Amino acid sequence: MGKKRKGDNVNGWVIVDKPVGIGSTTVVSIVKRLFNAQKAGHAGTLDPAASGVLPVALGEATKTIPYVADGAKTYRFAVRWGASTTTDDAEGEVTAVSEVRPSKEDILKIIPEFIGEIEQVPPKYSAVHVNGKRAYDLARENAEIELKPRRIRIDDLRLIEVSDKDAAVFEVDCGKGTYVRSLARDMAEKLGCLGHVCMLRRTRCGKFYAENAFSLEYLKALGHISKESNEFLPVETVLDDIPALAVTEAEARLLSNGGFLPFVSERIEPQGVSISAETVFQAKSNGRLTALVRVRDGFVRPVRVITQ
Repeated sequence: MGKKRKGDNVNGWVIVDKPVGIGSTTVVSIVKRLFNAQKAGHAGTLDPAASGVLPVALGEATKTIPYVADGAKTYRFAVRWGASTTTDDAEGEVTAVSEVRPSKEDILKIIPEFIGEIEQVPPKYSAVHVNGKRAYDLARENAEIELKPRRIRIDDLRLIEVSDKDAAVFEVDCGKGTYVRSLARDMAEKLGCLGHVCMLRRTRCGKFYAENAFSLEYLKALGHISKESNEFLPVETVLDDIPALAVTEAEARLLSNGGFLPFVSERIEPQGVSISAETVFQAKSNGRLTALVRVRDGFVRPVRVITQ
């Protein structure tokens, strides 16, 4: 018999507005304790120096983290011109300086070059794996590492404000795997100067926005939080864009045990949705999410079982 987890059976999402100066895993630990949840995780890591939207998954919601982590994100960030750093942000040591400062016109001119699918080299201080180790661990050991460029997607990049000749504020809509620190570094290089991120805030993560997030101080002030509270969102919240497949209670139990079901297209909602071998459905019994499934060879097959 497996070891029983400590805590309550709490399943859902809490959207935190992470403050500067604290790591994402620490935030998860705090939320887990506030809800006395058995299990917790987060979608989309934020560095301690960054603030903003950090979706925290509790219980069975951890099985749906990819549907948030793989979604589009929006960041507001400031770039300080004139210096490069080891970490490509203000936390690192200055490695070089430059007297060159870009004009507003210069900045606007190069922005289109950073929109669309582009190649980007991650920062040396990042969680990218290199020969089985994290790049930031190797960087701290002063090891020579060469990170390969990766294909990323930037949907839009906007100049918000030129604070003064030494700094500018931007907003970017981007896909999974984008490093804003690399974006700032590369823009500075394109402008013929040096630069690093001096402020970073995530305002959107998937379908979650900063205006709907709760500050950590607010959540802590509530003390122990009930899963019936307004601060708690159901597991299905992140699956709104995924079609549903109606199943009976008996069929739900079969799926929960790894069994297969004959596929009946009339049970899909909405009707007419395009189906492929990779299409994921929500299997629902009386409105209750029971599994994430795919249809292959005419049968409904479970991908992830959701026990609520």
